[in-house]
Amino acid sequence: MSLDELIELPNVTRRLDVIRANDQSFFTFAPTRYCRIRTLSPLHLEKAVEFYEIVLHVGGALKSEPHFEGAKELLTVQQGKVRVRSAEEAVELGTGDSAHYPADVVHAIENIGQGDAVLFLVVTYL
Repeated sequence: MSLDELIELPNVTRRLDVIRANDQSFFTFAPTRYCRIRTLSPLHLEKAVEFYEIVLHVGGALKSEPHFEGAKELLTVQQGKVRVRSAEEAVELGTGDSAHYPADVVHAIENIGQGDAVLFLVVTYL
């Protein structure tokens, strides 16, 4: 059996998953034109961690109902200014800031800046 034949076997699991920047299957569009979400973690895996790139246009928000009990989010602002809400608490974040907060309550990320906000979000389910 050649190496090419081995690589083509359907039951062979690869250890290295790559998500290409232009792979449209990883883009999820929120119900509003003000938000774009791109999944940065493989879609086919059962996982306890999810990784996203989020672009919130001016006035955009990503509002979420509670996730599973114990869920948390870690948000880093790559560009812009946002307000993060988790239950009754809120904080403003700017470029380079990060926040870690419960996601098993109502929570939201709102763009309060003058331009697009580019964010990286990690969701953990432990």
